[in-house]
Amino acid sequence: MAPPRKHGTDVILDAARTLVLEGGPRAASVAAIAKSSGAPAGTLYHRFGNRDGILTAAWLRALERFQSRAMAASEPGTADTPLDTAVAMAVSAIGFARELPDDARLLLTIRPGDLLDDEPDAQFQETVAAMNAPLTQRVGTLARKLYGHKDSRSVDAVSRAVADLPYAVVRRHAYAEPMPSWLEADVAASVRAVLEGFGKRA
Repeated sequence: MAPPRKHGTDVILDAARTLVLEGGPRAASVAAIAKSSGAPAGTLYHRFGNRDGILTAAWLRALERFQSRAMAASEPGTADTPLDTAVAMAVSAIGFARELPDDARLLLTIRPGDLLDDEPDAQFQETVAAMNAPLTQRVGTLARKLYGHKDSRSVDAVSRAVADLPYAVVRRHAYAEPMPSWLEADVAASVRAVLEGFGKRA
């Protein structure tokens, strides 16, 4: 069994995330990340390659944490009806922002193109696309279950409800300490209204 790493990856990525959120992307130099995390610069270069590698890992970690919650909330069999599943998927975004506010702020306020020294490369784009694919498929499945088909308009309606709406809500309240206690209930009611209203029009 390999010995545990002296400088944990999460500690390093947390330090990078904090520097970005507090001082902007330029504040997260390798030297600053090393000082904040306690990991030698050589360790950072060995583990991540360069500054972009560290910040890419921090951003992708936040995305994975968000997506894992959305997928778990919408897992088949976890809710009574497709509408309940869609509501749970949307509300999971609020829970993510409550539990991991700094990750939510990173995803909401910093684009990868602004975060990195170079433009996100093809490998980064492919990684994000692969990470997004299960959620995209889940949205299509919900559209079919809710409306009997998954044409582009139906999928767009579900996307508005389970992705766009909670994204806007979290963006509005991401820096509130604490976030309002009523957000989950209000988002759930709004999602139901959007999806039921579309069903009546479709």
